[in-house]
Amino acid sequence: MVDQVDLTYCVVNTNGRELLLRCLDAIESTAPGGVEHEVLVLDNASSDGSAAAVRERAHPGLRLIALDAPQGKAANDSRLLQEARGRHCLLLNEDSELLGDAPRALMDALDADPRAAVAGAQLLDPHGHPQPCAWRFPGVASAAAFAVFMSRWVVQSGGSETRRVDWCQSSAMLVRREAAEAVGWLDPDFFVYSDETDFEKRLSDADWHALYVPGAQAIHHEQLSSDLDSASRRIVEFHRNRDLYIRKHHGPAAALAVRVLIAIGYALRLPRDPRRFALHARQALRPAGGEGIADAVRHARLPRS
Repeated sequence: MVDQVDLTYCVVNTNGRELLLRCLDAIESTAPGGVEHEVLVLDNASSDGSAAAVRERAHPGLRLIALDAPQGKAANDSRLLQEARGRHCLLLNEDSELLGDAPRALMDALDADPRAAVAGAQLLDPHGHPQPCAWRFPGVASAAAFAVFMSRWVVQSGGSETRRVDWCQSSAMLVRREAAEAVGWLDPDFFVYSDETDFEKRLSDADWHALYVPGAQAIHHEQLSSDLDSASRRIVEFHRNRDLYIRKHHGPAAALAVRVLIAIGYALRLPRDPRRFALHARQALRPAGGEGIADAVRHARLPRS
């Protein structure tokens, strides 16, 4: 690769101007010394002045890709990985804020393990509490665990040691670029949700693996809308893309079993939040129904992915 650098920060932003600026500030303050890097920001057709705010920074090594129309998360991450000059690429959402030596810890983890394709940071909520951020691959077993209130079996994050896991959340995830290229980047059929799961499953099938690196930490602000229509679209999209993942990797019979098990699990949880969990149960059973985020974007009713 011409003019290769050690590290490319790859940030996707959708109408998150203030969080994006915090993310960029954190990149500057945590950049490891002696590591040549660049910063790519893909603005997903935001309407809040995000692209203009990035242009105003005018820092060396900062490049902006400003889209005219919003695309899905997998397509955006793939675009950034393809544009990157780094041998390692740190995928970040605009609502992710790197802490301390996180980039160095992630790079050290990949460099120490030649078959590791990705390394995920420990995500914290805004109060500093650890969030689950690494899991077993989805399938009939994980759906059954959910149905019988044993979801903790699926979670693989936690503890203080770097270790192999099935998949990590991509909100702050370092990717070995050559591995991503070898498996054909992320699949754009996943508009949002299950995109990184599918990516890491394909990496696993190609004899790569993922690492969870608790020594690297990032705050994940994750400020989701409380609007019921927006929440409903996210629930639709979540179940639709999980069903796509199961059908792609396990086939139609497994997909049917997962739908039923997940629907049972949410039905048993109805007393906790009847309206929301009823929607989850219905959508799990019939993932093709309803309007998801991708549908709303295509119909130009929702300016974000």
